[in-house]
Amino acid sequence: MSVAPIAGKGNSMQRDYWYSSERNACDMASPDEVGRYAAERSLSRLNARKIATTECPVLFESPLAAGLLGGFVQAVSGGALYRKSTFLLDSLGKRVFPKHIQIAEDPHIPGGKASAPFDEEGVTTQARQVVKDGRVEGYFLSTYSARKLGMRTTGNAGGSHNLTLTSKLTRSQDDLDAMLQKLGTGLFVIELMGQGVNYVTGDYSRGATGFWVEKGRIAYPVQEITIAGNLKDMFQGIEAIGADAYTFGGKRTGSVLVNRMKVAGS
Repeated sequence: MSVAPIAGKGNSMQRDYWYSSERNACDMASPDEVGRYAAERSLSRLNARKIATTECPVLFESPLAAGLLGGFVQAVSGGALYRKSTFLLDSLGKRVFPKHIQIAEDPHIPGGKASAPFDEEGVTTQARQVVKDGRVEGYFLSTYSARKLGMRTTGNAGGSHNLTLTSKLTRSQDDLDAMLQKLGTGLFVIELMGQGVNYVTGDYSRGATGFWVEKGRIAYPVQEITIAGNLKDMFQGIEAIGADAYTFGGKRTGSVLVNRMKVAGS
C-alpha cells in the first residue's frame, strides 16, 4: 500500500511518498498512518533551495542506506566477480569497511521479506556473517558462479536473504535526531535519482534531494543537487549507523553517516 501526495502550487509543487509492505497483512501500517506520513514528507520539502557546490558529510536516510548495502551485494556477487567487472574483486578476507561495521545474512527470519529455506537452485540457505569487523567473510554465489570461481555456492542463486547492516558503535538512543547531531553541518539525503553507479570502478554520482543541516538541526530543504564519490571511499568513510533501523525489501539498516562527499549545486 503506497501513496505519493503533491504539496504546493504551480512551479513550487513538491511531492514525496510512503508505503507499507509486509508478508502478513496484520503487520501493515494503517492507510491513515501511511497517508499522514507521506503528506508530512511532501510538505517538509516546500520552499526547497539550491546550495553552493561543496564537500561535506552526508547522512543517508535509512531506506536510501539500504541502497548502499545493495551496492555492496552487487559488487561481491558471483557474476560480477567471475567477469572481473567489480571494484571489489578479490576482496575476500580484506577490510572493505571500518572495523565497527558488521553485515549479517539470516534467511530464516519468520516473516522476513527475503526469507527462504533454499535458493532458486534448491540449495539450502544458511545464516552467516558476510562482513565481520569490516572484513569481507563471504561472497554471494550461485552454483554456476561458484564453479566459475573455483569456489562453493553460498546458497544465493536469486539474491541475498535478509541482510542487516549494523555498527558496534550504535547506541539505543541514536535515533534520527541523534544522527543529525553527529552529522553536524552537512547534507541529509532523503531521495536519490538516476543510476549513476559504476560497479567496475566504484564511481558514484546521483541526483539528490534532502535537507541542509547546520549544528545538528535541519535548516532548510534542498533540491537539484548531485552527490558524488567512490563506493570504496564511501564504505570506508562510514562513521555511524543509526538505531532508526528500517527494513527495505530484504535489507535492514539505520541511517548511515558518510564522513565526506562532493555535493554539486549552483
